[in-house]
Amino acid sequence: MAYKIAIGSSDGNRVDLKFGEVTKFLIYEVDNDVILKEEREFIPEEKKQATTTSSCSSSSCDTKSCGGNGGGCGGPSDVSSKVDLISDCRAVVCKKIGFQAQKQFEKKAISVFDVECEVKEALDKITFYYKRIDNHESLRG
Repeated sequence: MAYKIAIGSSDGNRVDLKFGEVTKFLIYEVDNDVILKEEREFIPEEKKQATTTSSCSSSSCDTKSCGGNGGGCGGPSDVSSKVDLISDCRAVVCKKIGFQAQKQFEKKAISVFDVECEVKEALDKITFYYKRIDNHESLRG
């Protein structure tokens, strides 16, 4: 059974981006082999809606989503949009994935892996894990 894994990487070689930093996901398809199938670019809501300002001085701004890692106004909607972008994947792999995104992935039954290593190493370990799980084999050994 084929499945997809989304990876956040700045150079295609290392898993080195936090989920919020990813602008392009590498989508690998796993069947008998692991193949880079596509790259999916994320366009933030603020760029999609050119008429909307990203300043938090607006009275309509939800202050809970301003500043920090949320990316200012529209932070939570950007997380939702990014999760939706890769919702057909079985797993997402980034250097760090925040609590809000983890909860959204959990609702969609998508596994989350926080790692910082080579892309090949991450893919090897995750595909080994899923192969054992899918075949009802012990992970010990």
